[in-house]
Amino acid sequence: MIELDEAKFTLQGYKEMLSEVGASLDLTNKERKIEELSGLLESPGFWDNADRAQAATRELNELKTTVDGYRKLERQYTDILDLIEMGNEENDPEIVPEIQADLASFIEELEALRLDTLLSSPYDKENAILTLHAGAGGTESCDWAGMLYRMYQKWAQKKGFGFELLDYQDGDEAGIKSATFQINGHNAYGYLKSEHGVHRLVRISPFNAVGKRQTSFVSCDVMPDIEEDLDVEINEKDIRIDTYHSSGAGGQHINKTSSAIRITHFPTGIVVQCQNERSQLQNKTKAMQMLKAKLFILKQEEQLNKESGIRGEQKDINFGSQIRSYVLQPYTLVKDTRTQVEVGNAQSVLDGNLDPFINGYLKWMARKPEAEA
Repeated sequence: MIELDEAKFTLQGYKEMLSEVGASLDLTNKERKIEELSGLLESPGFWDNADRAQAATRELNELKTTVDGYRKLERQYTDILDLIEMGNEENDPEIVPEIQADLASFIEELEALRLDTLLSSPYDKENAILTLHAGAGGTESCDWAGMLYRMYQKWAQKKGFGFELLDYQDGDEAGIKSATFQINGHNAYGYLKSEHGVHRLVRISPFNAVGKRQTSFVSCDVMPDIEEDLDVEINEKDIRIDTYHSSGAGGQHINKTSSAIRITHFPTGIVVQCQNERSQLQNKTKAMQMLKAKLFILKQEEQLNKESGIRGEQKDINFGSQIRSYVLQPYTLVKDTRTQVEVGNAQSVLDGNLDPFINGYLKWMARKPEAEA
């Protein structure tokens, strides 16, 4: 049957990709590591050190997920091929929809695993901390920051990731001036590092009485949530710690006390804030963790003296510095200025459909060394 021949041709077209993904995953070493960790977890006294045991368990689960995911794809490939042969032998047209559905699922899962192989930086697997700052555009930019905040919430929900608000400052009339939040999930930082930079909005502003198109900007800073004890020394004379009251309707789940913490690091100008924890001490601990992570990343960037792929270059929050443009009038289009990926349905993007841009960014970054060689 023609439909089965087309399905077979499509399936065999992904055989090379399946092999390439398997080679890049280094499955032999991963399976050896799984065996080692499994033995460790069963060894006497290993669980006496809870932190070590939890870290080993987490690593074991991640390795198993990767290896099992690839082995499942191998089985799917063989099963679909067998179904196609059976359908041709029995000349059974009713099997075609089943094969087409299985093939679509196989392709989707293979593409997802291939993208995961591109997440090879040391902190890609960590949770992500994002900070939004309204820029040029006044109230319009504050409203735009609120729209982006919702977009990342929606993306996290679609992925089944956790969303934790750390700091939130309301805009004077609408939206937010700034917000810091953490998205928790495996490879969250690896995916969301694509969002670091300035996001530009073009629309007819609801805050403009004459109905003119207006452009506004919001910066998005992205960093990994590094929980390990980083080798970063901070001189007490180099920082100022301020306490303030949490604020904003967006912070409805935040303690309305003066337990919020802001830490300013004078040598670098880095400012971190946290108001989500239940006590001032917890907020201070989280803020110091964020500051150490930022300083650690900054140190790495200086040592490499080139784009490290951890945070990307800093940009001013204004025209000409954007990584992505969102146009809502007179037409709708979202376009990434780095990868040239574009989506015509802007509302779907604002509703959390970020994967085309994330996937495009990861592929673009994977090609960059070849282009620069």
